[in-house]
Amino acid sequence: MDDRMDDGRHAPQRGKLRRWWRMWVVGGVDHDAVLRQIAADSGWTGRYAFLIVVSAAISLLGLLMPSVAVLIGAMLLSPLMMPIIGLGFGIATFDTHEIRRALTALVAGSAIAVVLSVVFVSLSPIQTITGEIAGRTRPTLFDLLVALLSAVAGAYALIRGRGGTVVGVAIAIALMPPLAVVGFGIATMNWTIFSGASLLFLTNAITIALTAALVARVHGFGSHLSPQHTGWQVALFVGGLGLLSVPLGTALRQIAFEAAAQRQVRDAIRDHFAGASRLGQLDIDYAARPMRIRAMVLTPRIDPRADRVLNAALVDRLGRPVDLHVDQLRATSDEGGVEAVQIAQAGAAKADDDGRRRRAVADLALLAGIDEAAVRVDPQDRRLTATSATLPGVDARGYRALEQRAARALPGWTVALAPPSDVGLPSIGLVEGVIDVTALATAAWAGARTGRAIVVDGGTAAQRAAVATGIGDQGATAVTGSARGPLSLAWAPPEERRTTGG
Repeated sequence: MDDRMDDGRHAPQRGKLRRWWRMWVVGGVDHDAVLRQIAADSGWTGRYAFLIVVSAAISLLGLLMPSVAVLIGAMLLSPLMMPIIGLGFGIATFDTHEIRRALTALVAGSAIAVVLSVVFVSLSPIQTITGEIAGRTRPTLFDLLVALLSAVAGAYALIRGRGGTVVGVAIAIALMPPLAVVGFGIATMNWTIFSGASLLFLTNAITIALTAALVARVHGFGSHLSPQHTGWQVALFVGGLGLLSVPLGTALRQIAFEAAAQRQVRDAIRDHFAGASRLGQLDIDYAARPMRIRAMVLTPRIDPRADRVLNAALVDRLGRPVDLHVDQLRATSDEGGVEAVQIAQAGAAKADDDGRRRRAVADLALLAGIDEAAVRVDPQDRRLTATSATLPGVDARGYRALEQRAARALPGWTVALAPPSDVGLPSIGLVEGVIDVTALATAAWAGARTGRAIVVDGGTAAQRAAVATGIGDQGATAVTGSARGPLSLAWAPPEERRTTGG
């Protein structure tokens, strides 16, 4: 009885609020004019295609240089913003024609931007993974929140006739740079970069469209729809953002863990080496299992038990196994003495070399699409060795090109990037009676990198012997097989006897 009386008292207040909203908020919007403006700017036009090309080119230059100022210039053009908002308003009004127009423009514009980026990166002599590129490969839940709030501002600005605000919204969301990074990932065959940048773009596009639809409904667009239509729209909004929140929330938790872990590792080391000791360097590999921690401490007293004690303490703090080692350098109490100067110089040189090594490992891991822990480092010979992730449709030629690209991107390092075990060997044939030396070299490279023998089948006995000898001369192992059919190459079974020649 009391609940019914309470609802009765609040019903007039809710009715007054709805009337005020319809009169002063919804009633102040020129719905037809807004829809005409969106329809004019959200479809495919020559101007839109031109802006896509220019914006993609500027974005890619800003990523490769790298230059934040150049990237902001690309964001100012924001050609993709209106098709996405048009898609949102089409969802709000259930206008299937507008949804098709906006979606066609969005998909076509995105495809053009990605294809141009692939072409430009393939032709560019610079294919290094810059900080601006790496920064767009790890989206988190914060990116979704930025897109949501920016979409609220952008849709409200359009509804209220403040279109200039959309420029600021476009800078905040940055739709074109992630697409350029997607093209970079395809051109360099790095699927870690490709997947991360794709997730960032989809997060921005879907969040903007769904949020714009919600803001439009609140402002009276689609008032002719039934409650069932509204229910579908709410379900689409909640479901879309909910699905995006799962991978983005996981990434955010990992970043939060890394920040907390670094702080706890620093505190544990400083607490153990109290007094005049100083922490000179800290290197943490979060992807390793167990988590790998390397530190350097300047201390007046060497503690041989430090690694064991700190390992146990950090396992308790972090709740996961760790592999910790602390390099302890003895420092005198007189910081102005010769020994302290030598220790500082040695520590600075070691830190600089370790930093270069970590950057090289990270760059190779990104190019090969693998974890950093899978890269083997020989600091004496400055050699990096790894096995690439499997790339669908890529044969030995593609993996060899990937190794060459990694070598160009990592000057000062020797890179040996082996193809995966299921890589296909190139077709070998005769060009005007001469064996295809390019295919021969590629096969020999694959055999040398994987340590597997290659079977040479077909052709004449002399041709099989020549191919096997050519592969052997280039550091790989080849055996001759059957004489049936044309010349061909295949991997030998593991038990195959590895002898070169026929």
